[in-house]
Amino acid sequence: MAHTFSTRIRPARRTAGITYAVRDVVALAHEVAKTGKEMLFLNIGDPNRFDFETPPHLIEAVLKAMRDNHNGYSPSSGISAAVKAIEREAARHHIRNIRDVFVTSGGSEAIEVCLTALVDKGDNVLIPYPGYPLYEAVLAKLEAVAKPYFLDEEKGWQPDVEDIRKRIDDKTRAIVLINPNNPTGVVYERKTLRKILALAAEKGVLVFADEIYDKMILNGAEHVSIAALDPEAPVITFNGLSKGFLAPGWRIGWGVVSGNEGLLKDYVAAINKLLRARLCASHPMQHAITAALDGQREFIEKTREKLIRRRDITHEMLNSAPGISCVKADAAFYAFPKLDIKGSDEEFVKGLLRETGVVTVHGSGFGEKPGTKHLRVVFLPQEEVLRKAYANLLAYLVKNRKG
Repeated sequence: MAHTFSTRIRPARRTAGITYAVRDVVALAHEVAKTGKEMLFLNIGDPNRFDFETPPHLIEAVLKAMRDNHNGYSPSSGISAAVKAIEREAARHHIRNIRDVFVTSGGSEAIEVCLTALVDKGDNVLIPYPGYPLYEAVLAKLEAVAKPYFLDEEKGWQPDVEDIRKRIDDKTRAIVLINPNNPTGVVYERKTLRKILALAAEKGVLVFADEIYDKMILNGAEHVSIAALDPEAPVITFNGLSKGFLAPGWRIGWGVVSGNEGLLKDYVAAINKLLRARLCASHPMQHAITAALDGQREFIEKTREKLIRRRDITHEMLNSAPGISCVKADAAFYAFPKLDIKGSDEEFVKGLLRETGVVTVHGSGFGEKPGTKHLRVVFLPQEEVLRKAYANLLAYLVKNRKG
């Protein structure tokens, strides 16, 4: 017998402010694809959607783990071999005074766990604009405040340390650094990192160092782990297999807690409470961590060679016409060109998609200085796809420039 229900299910208020620009544009792309238009995807940072493949020795490590029946639950913080491999990798980056290492379902779970263990309702965390929108989404869910600080486009997207200083108050719990940065591709300078670390010490705040793109340095820029600059500084360093090791769908990430033990003891305990409550990351996939971090890395250089060519095409074409300019990426596979257009960058991205099939993400979805307009492109696709997509973009720009 069917029953009549009359009460609408009310979602939690905490979900009202959650947006995620990278994925939100996909719904419109699906609509446009149904019309038969050729689609040119420059929106998702998934190397395996294009001509990049997960290294065979990682796959073999997982298959062996499955055959050896490592298919049950693992320890909440990760299997011992993986944790030790992460510690060795951290040491290669000169990170010392390690207080904890934990393996998670992607770097995103590590970030969510660490934010959840840190902030109470009304607290704030400083996040970069532009920056990865996950931090805002998680903080909205936690009823905490994502407080932006601005990267300086005129200085190659380096963080503006004085801008960070102005935004810290008595509710600030942490500063987020994404280095190399998504969406700009910048690698932060050592001198900038030192200033941020000194500021964090002065103000008594934690540093979250998201370094997921550290294997994808494209032009010889020096990548420095901020935790390496002071072994006493409380820092959480995030990384994983998704980007540098070309295994995003495996959802394996980790966090490394380093710094003064007395300052971090209670926080580490809180992190581990949350880790125990969600059981563990995928057990067989964790067996790829040792293979990745201690194994051969020739594939990384091949990946870089492809990305350098595609980065150069991106930089050349997105600086070749009036109304658009683009800082050259030092790392990762993103560019964040500035637009001189009518209307908003979100309207531009939607119009570009409907008219040309080129899928990008509006810059406002990553945060940007008021009065500026940008879009993010992913330069993972093959060179001929990039050239066609950028030609379409530039042709559409001609019709939508200011003036």
